[in-house]
Amino acid sequence: MPERCGKDTLILSNSPVIVGYAAVGGKKEGEGPLGKQLDAVFEDTHLGMDTWEQAESALQKEALTRALDKTGVAKSQLQYLFAGDLLNQNIASTFGLRDMDVPLLGQFGACSTMGQTLALAAIFVDSGAADLCGAVTSSHFCTAERQFRFPLEYGGQRTPTSQWTATASGAVVVGRSGKGVCVREVCVGRVQDLGVTDMNNMGSAMAPAAADTLCRFFQDTGTKPADYDLIATGDLGLVGSRLNRELLAQKGYTLEENYTDCGLLLFDRDTQDVHAGGSGCGCSAAVLCAHFLPLMEQGKLRSVLFAPTGALMSPTSSQQGESIPGICHVLHLVRCP
Repeated sequence: MPERCGKDTLILSNSPVIVGYAAVGGKKEGEGPLGKQLDAVFEDTHLGMDTWEQAESALQKEALTRALDKTGVAKSQLQYLFAGDLLNQNIASTFGLRDMDVPLLGQFGACSTMGQTLALAAIFVDSGAADLCGAVTSSHFCTAERQFRFPLEYGGQRTPTSQWTATASGAVVVGRSGKGVCVREVCVGRVQDLGVTDMNNMGSAMAPAAADTLCRFFQDTGTKPADYDLIATGDLGLVGSRLNRELLAQKGYTLEENYTDCGLLLFDRDTQDVHAGGSGCGCSAAVLCAHFLPLMEQGKLRSVLFAPTGALMSPTSSQQGESIPGICHVLHLVRCP
């Protein structure tokens, strides 16, 4: 059963295991630094579908299907699915996974959704509520642009602080036992608001949440940044990750070379014209499933803090002049003995 540690952190005493995972992406993601590590790259970002939204649903189904296939787990063995995306009413998840015939709990945490779905799947397994759970999320550049900014045909200029929404999906299967990577602790984030109103500067909007949750996790566990092989936020990008360093330093925690951000890993900022980096639910999900988890299974990383971040805004709130609150969830992942 989960045990509370400090004010906000849960220790998962049974150490639920990530028994399988997969990540898929689009053409631009395939051309990035992690392209060869993705399980599948789709040159046609429509994925043969009629709409961008249908394409994102197909991405999510593809990622989960591949994660299940790699573990030899049938979809009928999954007891719960935790899934989410950026679209209104979570339509990428509900339409993409409706044929799975598995109890579904839809999630919204903006770009932090991979952390939220994985945390809940692990908590369900640790508590004994389930033996096998799936966690999956996705994003698509074209669906996000249409919903949050402008139609693609508009051809608007992108500011230097803007980030590129990843066309990608990541999925994990969490079980009660096995070899691989365990979820050891979870610290659920609190909403933080720096007062940023510019939807093209979401890194700055999310950075206070990353700093706050990481700080609370360190306080709850009595640890410090140097105790971990890697600390990875996402998706703060260049601007937000720099601000996160500054905010944590003000709280007495210095992030060294073991700190990175998923938004800086998925794309090559020098050659791919993504400005401040990557973003979207699929960004941190793909980096986790294509990069971090394989490195942990290989023993190159043993203790990782995965801290995906989300900007909790909508087109309506932005049009009404509201600021952009942020959220961040921290998961401590360890390589199983």
